[in-house]
Amino acid sequence: MANNPRNNANKKLKHHRNQDSDDFDGNPEAWATLDKNFKQVQSVLDRNRMLIQQVNDNHQSKNPDNMVKNVALIQELNGNISKVVSLYSDMSSNFSTSFHNNGHHKEG
Repeated sequence: MANNPRNNANKKLKHHRNQDSDDFDGNPEAWATLDKNFKQVQSVLDRNRMLIQQVNDNHQSKNPDNMVKNVALIQELNGNISKVVSLYSDMSSNFSTSFHNNGHHKEG
């Protein structure tokens, strides 16, 4: 059975949630926001997977019209990659702020 990166990431997240549950049980809103943001990222990544498949299909067809369509598809991919970077950046900032504002910062 092949290793699924998404399953591994979910296991790691659950492990960290369990490991740090004492710290975050009092802040379910932070977890809900983080979960919502991960779902947004996953939605964009799923869209990118579809766009990449379409670009590959168009390329393999060697049809000039399909090759022209790839320009817009690749531009959308580029924009989506920027969106994922922005979402992860916002998640990091929001999570860090929430973590520090709730007195969970441990010096050490």
